[in-house]
Amino acid sequence: MDLSIKLKRRSIMAYTCKNCGAVANEPGHLCNPCGDKANCSFCGTPSVDTGHMCKDKLAAMKYVCGGCGRVAMESGHLCKPTAIK
Repeated sequence: MDLSIKLKRRSIMAYTCKNCGAVANEPGHLCNPCGDKANCSFCGTPSVDTGHMCKDKLAAMKYVCGGCGRVAMESGHLCKPTAIK
């Protein structure tokens, strides 16, 4: 990939990982994102970190990402999905 394209992509990303330098539009896609904590959009718990998972929602998760550790109900929502056993 052309370096100028790579730099342009980085400039529009909102979050950067403190550990590996990866960038993303959402903090949940990074292992240790920079940025402020937010309220959970599902359960409303205040000041949650990116690893927060609501109890009711956790039971429905079927896949985990091998890259960032994010969980999802569908494999297509993750970059490196692995089924949770």
